[in-house]
Amino acid sequence: MLSKNQIKFVHSLELKKNRKREQLFVAEGPKVVGDLLRAGFRPHSIFSTNPQQDGQLVTEEELQRISFLQHPQEVLAVFHIPDSKLLPINPHGLSLALDGIQDPGNLGTIIRIADWFGIDAIYCSPDTADVYNPKVVQATMGSIAHIPIIYCDLVELISKAQCPVYGTLLDGEDIYQQTITPNGIIVMGNEGNGISESVRPLVTNRLLIPNFSNSSETAESLNVAIATAITCSEFRRR
Repeated sequence: MLSKNQIKFVHSLELKKNRKREQLFVAEGPKVVGDLLRAGFRPHSIFSTNPQQDGQLVTEEELQRISFLQHPQEVLAVFHIPDSKLLPINPHGLSLALDGIQDPGNLGTIIRIADWFGIDAIYCSPDTADVYNPKVVQATMGSIAHIPIIYCDLVELISKAQCPVYGTLLDGEDIYQQTITPNGIIVMGNEGNGISESVRPLVTNRLLIPNFSNSSETAESLNVAIATAITCSEFRRR
């Protein structure tokens, strides 16, 4: 049976300050929890309605009380946040730099996209949404376990990069017409403001995803996660 303190503790991890203090985060569902366990993430506690699952057995009603989801998915686990180490950019690989991505859903989807396209690592500016936010973890659908995600000073990092630096900008050149290399770092900017003023001068190859609509009434821009998928796909297609 779940205690009030257990319920209160799990709910407290919805806030970044509590996750940071406790160095713990929440994951839900057999897919996400299973991927994290297989990747070596250390569980603090596991709550499940499945008797065959390790951890504390709970009822569906109890799981509903601690879950952050509208429809809980059999298991909720609290994991220790792993120690973060700054990995240098692989000059022969393809990495992502996220400059001020704010929406947790966008960040989670971008992590899933990066996993699909075999991105080496994701580097996030300090003002990017917290990767251990429950909404981000859920949106990754387990991909959080498959790819290094590092928070760092992007200006310092990119300044030392020994590879092309690509960025999606409104004054860029048509991505479908540009010569692009199989290696480099791709910078994706904030949902409303794009790549920041401090990072923009470091972009050596400016890319534009063109609008093919003939209508005068059309979307102003693409969602950043969709733009990331298109960009990564074009790099891998070449």
